[in-house]
Amino acid sequence: MNKKVFVSGCYDMLHSGHVAFFEEAATLGDLYVGIGSDTTISELKGRKTINTEQERLYMVSALKAVKHAFINKGSGLLDFVDDILELKPDIFFVNEDGHTPAKETLCKKLGINYIVSKRIPHGNLPVRSTTALRKECNMPYRIDLAGGWLDQPYVSKHYPGPVLTISIEPDYDFNDRSGMSTSTRKKAIELWQTDIPVGDREKLAKTLFCYENPPGKMEISGSQDSLGIVMPGLNRLDYSGEYWPSKIRSVFDNNIINWLEERICLISLSPRSWEYNVLSETCIDTANAKALSEAADKCWDAILERNMEKFAANVQKSFEAQIRMFPKMVDEKVLENIEYYRSKALGWKLSGAGGGGYLILISDKPVENSLKIRVRRT
Repeated sequence: MNKKVFVSGCYDMLHSGHVAFFEEAATLGDLYVGIGSDTTISELKGRKTINTEQERLYMVSALKAVKHAFINKGSGLLDFVDDILELKPDIFFVNEDGHTPAKETLCKKLGINYIVSKRIPHGNLPVRSTTALRKECNMPYRIDLAGGWLDQPYVSKHYPGPVLTISIEPDYDFNDRSGMSTSTRKKAIELWQTDIPVGDREKLAKTLFCYENPPGKMEISGSQDSLGIVMPGLNRLDYSGEYWPSKIRSVFDNNIINWLEERICLISLSPRSWEYNVLSETCIDTANAKALSEAADKCWDAILERNMEKFAANVQKSFEAQIRMFPKMVDEKVLENIEYYRSKALGWKLSGAGGGGYLILISDKPVENSLKIRVRRT
């Protein structure tokens, strides 16, 4: 009797990469495909699918590699839990960008063999992803490496300091509400459609900032989001009690950018819930703002020196200072994931304001099943 192999995903805009993935999974046994519902995809991605769940089910079911396909009964990133309890698969097969610690933990609990595949195209076909096929795919995301929250005047008024950002290429369809400036990116797409236009980058970032924060908006999105998306390379944004930085310094040195890319990787967690409010409990004071500022400043120096230990230590110190000011940035699940990867990295933080999204690891060695990034250079 053949083994049961289970895969789960959106499978919108079906392409050769999906087919190659299914074919690889089917070499291990009979392939069963769980498909995320329209509601689930909307909640996770913050957008509608191109094809409805019934269209996606029809197309996936028609593939010869697939024994049976169905719409997952649940919601969220683990929308397939009830389905696999019923199916009882022998193998759960995922791509690297579909791997999460929660999936791996669930499989261990249920005694399911968890296998992570590499994204390998079929024959001479190009590597394909749904993200790459979307019109807006060229719009970058951003990661803040250290100092996040200092772009808010209610923090930097206590103590001035830098926020360090990198603009990253959209090689993955990063989850909505994941701290990767996804909401600002959507505004950028509204303004410019497919990519950042040619022009003065600071002026473009200011345009995006104003567009995202019209008069009367209650909570102002920090300017590190618009600057982090629009400004390529590595950027240091110095704040001193105002919404816009008093000074901007950019680094485009390939040696430094390559060094960063080799030492930063991401682990997918869950998106923040819509009820999540990081401002519900805070402890913002001079001591914590100063600790955040000093850690970010030392992190900047470490990057320029390409000092791995100093870089990792101060990314983590910056994160710890953030948590002291905003305890709601982490919950038990986030702390469990940090503990799991503690021995695999030298430093870590959450993407953006936290509460979910991605665990950013700083490591000089490859971390299994993590996502690598590419910094936008121009």
